[in-house]
Amino acid sequence: MKKVVLLAFLAVLILPTILAINLDVNTNSSDVVMIKDVNAPATFNMQIRNLGMYDNFKFYNLLGFVMLPKDSIPIAYGETKNILFQIYPRADLGYTGFYTFNYLAQGSDGSQNESLNFKIINLNDAFEVGASEINPDSNSVTIYIQNKVNFNFDSLEVQFHSPFFTMDQQMSLAPYEKKQFTVNLNKDDFKSLLAGFYTLSADVTAGGTTSTVEGGINFAEKNLLSVSEKKYGFLIFTDLIQKANQGNVVADSQTSVTKNIISRLFTTFDPVPDAVQRQGLKVDYTWENKIQPGTTLTIVVTTNWLLPLFIVIFVAAVVFLVIQLTKTTLNLNKSVSFLRAKGGEFALKVTVIVHAKKFAERVTVIDRLPYVAKLYEKFGAEQPSKVDEKNKRIEWHFDRLMPGEKRVLSYIIYSKVGVLGRFALPTARAVYQREGKIHESESNQAFLVTEQNVKRE
Repeated sequence: MKKVVLLAFLAVLILPTILAINLDVNTNSSDVVMIKDVNAPATFNMQIRNLGMYDNFKFYNLLGFVMLPKDSIPIAYGETKNILFQIYPRADLGYTGFYTFNYLAQGSDGSQNESLNFKIINLNDAFEVGASEINPDSNSVTIYIQNKVNFNFDSLEVQFHSPFFTMDQQMSLAPYEKKQFTVNLNKDDFKSLLAGFYTLSADVTAGGTTSTVEGGINFAEKNLLSVSEKKYGFLIFTDLIQKANQGNVVADSQTSVTKNIISRLFTTFDPVPDAVQRQGLKVDYTWENKIQPGTTLTIVVTTNWLLPLFIVIFVAAVVFLVIQLTKTTLNLNKSVSFLRAKGGEFALKVTVIVHAKKFAERVTVIDRLPYVAKLYEKFGAEQPSKVDEKNKRIEWHFDRLMPGEKRVLSYIIYSKVGVLGRFALPTARAVYQREGKIHESESNQAFLVTEQNVKRE
């Protein structure tokens, strides 16, 4: 009787334990992430051991997450099964960060509460991008992209963008893997950039979703100001000064040009100098500039000596003429005017004024007649000494002419053939003696336009 009671008591204590589910659930997965914007599940390698009776077990949650596997899993008493356990993100889930996921293991005789820990992130949280330092002399730069999480990306498309370069790459990234790339640089693309930190952007596309990851590029400081000066020209002299900022910081520039008090009068500047200072016979011109990277300051200083040269030539010509006039002993001035003859012939009155500047003796004035003209018999106050109609020549002789003395020689020529347009007469010539030497003087050439008004004789 006592044995029966004892067996009944043990059955009451042990049977419920045998009939209830009893699972030992473990995982060897760590740092598990769920990437919600690409619908990438949190994946666990689970080891599930059944400490109870044989049963079919199913896993589910009350939070709306999709879980795999969905089918029931048979596990015998004492058996351990390895299961790939996946939890997919919820479409309406806005949370990111560490998350404790509670779920149930359901058997035929009851259920068991379990939990898993993972981190919910967006796609751009999974990567890090960066680059080596760049300076104005760099021909290339090394960039990298690193997978920061425990997730395998089988197919990625990455577009790198920066003020220095652009590049596209297709790749895969294992958990925590880092890949580097060397990019060739074109210095013209960044010659005008200032030193400092710039953004390196990477547009990462995975599973049809694109997200942007940002990093930094350090553009190292470098001062490099090249100066060139070119001088050219003779009468128009040009001084060309160029300063090119080949560094990546703003360069302070001071430029000075010195001119004397004469050349400054004929000098122009482009651009206009910022300061002008006179010191004795010199004048200093100064430019103060800030030159941006990749830009060139050009200063053009032009001195035009043509104008002063023209002035000197003009003055010299005037002085020469004055000297020549003062050196001339006899001046001859010849003029001509129309006359209307009674018979309607074409007639001209020719006048030669002889002006003695200095004493002259044995003076002979010779004038020639035009080939088509005839000489009229009447003359002015001074009668010619010799008339050679055959050779068309008239001469006047004077024993001496005193300084300041003037003689007016005039005669009339005519022709039955009219002349139209501009009519030119030969020059008159004087031969004389002064201080025992023979000299000559020549008059101007007289012109007449036949359209002008004439007077009657």
